[in-house]
Amino acid sequence: MSGALLQVRDLQVDYAGNRAVDVRTLSVSRGEMVGVVGANGAGKSTLVNALIGWSRGDPVVRGEVELAGQPIATWSSHERVRAGLALVPEGRLVFGRMTVEDNLTTTFVPRATAGQRIYSRDDIFELFPRLLERRQHLGSQLSGGERQMLGIGRALMMGPQLLLLDEPSIGLAPMLVSQVLQTLRKLAASGLAILLVEQNVRAALEVVDRLVLLERGRVVLEGPAAQMGSDPRIAQAYLGAHA
Repeated sequence: MSGALLQVRDLQVDYAGNRAVDVRTLSVSRGEMVGVVGANGAGKSTLVNALIGWSRGDPVVRGEVELAGQPIATWSSHERVRAGLALVPEGRLVFGRMTVEDNLTTTFVPRATAGQRIYSRDDIFELFPRLLERRQHLGSQLSGGERQMLGIGRALMMGPQLLLLDEPSIGLAPMLVSQVLQTLRKLAASGLAILLVEQNVRAALEVVDRLVLLERGRVVLEGPAAQMGSDPRIAQAYLGAHA
């Protein structure tokens, strides 16, 4: 996509000689919310981990990754974060022995760039009023939905240009899934670029602009959400519908 904030070309991730991800192209523009869906083991988490430059293992990663036109594929994770990438991992990255308020305290002051917003703790409380109510509770005392909100809040305080989220709906009640995803939609409408890895395809289709279907590490379908929701391959495998 011309003028995309994130541009990925020929991204390959190998573990012990086995190809986990082989994505020819992927892009996300400012103010766009792109969903990546697929079965367990399709390579979704490996993809976002490769974008942030982090992994639990020792993969061989090749390919081009550009953020705002700048090549970042050789950068360390902390350099990518400073450039405007932030990941909310599946584990939500919340400090259990610290209060909500302390979780939302940072000594890192990101540099604002064009089109980038620096979120304060008060901004996060406005986005997620429940966190304001729970501000003195420890991270370990929060529900799954509250921890997800806190994880997103912590990431936003890093001042991202692009927010990566890995399976934010896991373990959440349907009402909370809708609340979290609608908040992400609101953030995208304000200009934030979002790449959402999501197992709940039906919920993702309600909020994303485009949907990408990953199978065995490769993009096999991609298109506008409305179009993808009616595709027989998506409907049969992920929505429980008949062609």
